Amino acid sequence: MSFIDKLKKNDNLYFALRNKKVIIGAVIFLALLITALIGPIIAPYDYEEFAGAPYANPSFQHLMGTSIFGRDVFSQVLYGLRSTFVVGFVGGTLGTVIGLIIGFFAGYRSGSMLDEILMMMTNILLVIPTIALLIILSAYLPYRGVITQSMIIGFTSWPWVARAVRSQTLSLRNKEFVNLSRISGASTFKIIKDDIAYNMFSYVFMVYILQFAGAILTSVSLDFIGLGPTKGISLGLIMQDAVNWNAIQLGMWWWAILPGVVLTVLVTSLYFINTGLDEVFNPTLREM
Repeated sequence: MSFIDKLKKNDNLYFALRNKKVIIGAVIFLALLITALIGPIIAPYDYEEFAGAPYANPSFQHLMGTSIFGRDVFSQVLYGLRSTFVVGFVGGTLGTVIGLIIGFFAGYRSGSMLDEILMMMTNILLVIPTIALLIILSAYLPYRGVITQSMIIGFTSWPWVARAVRSQTLSLRNKEFVNLSRISGASTFKIIKDDIAYNMFSYVFMVYILQFAGAILTSVSLDFIGLGPTKGISLGLIMQDAVNWNAIQLGMWWWAILPGVVLTVLVTSLYFINTGLDEVFNPTLREM
């Protein structure tokens, strides 16, 4: 059996490798991820180091110019990209996992006291403005690292995931294969893991991509209002410094715009992957 024939047996993988949006998004995302991983190694300067004359335009010596303090913006972006990915991975994973656990158990035990309690918690957090809660939590922490910020974002971003997963679980809990597992004496955890979660893998994967992108954008919002990490660097903090020191007004467009371009490219790659996978997992949208 040829490689193509094996791919065709796995419909989702076969169509994913043929979907232009998935390929373009994945290539850009992986390129940025590799850059983030090796960034501190290839960065010509430390992100806090005085690298040259202030106000320097982009050049071969400083690819993205320098800041008002003479720091190399390119080096800052390389360091900041890693922190941005950390926020996406930690915040996105935490928010997704909490939402999945609550959504699966609430949906499978629909109508029970457990469902009522879990949904009450979810609805309370949905009513509270997330950004206000984030501001309060961040403001009262004397020290905020990237991991701390990521965990705060993760612990406040799960309610919509819980409601969405509960809705999907409700549509699966009375299927024949679930009833068969229930009759055979399988535990609740085993049924959720083997029958419900397995059949929702594509949906869960797309939810995780949205959580990943949402965590990054939320961290940028916190950075912009001065509630980002108290130590370290991120793309949001670079842009915040540029805005605080009037980079655009001083003609230093590279300081404010180029980190934003990198951030936009990252989020756009996730959008391409998500919309492409939607076409892959939905047969009616597939490109034949």
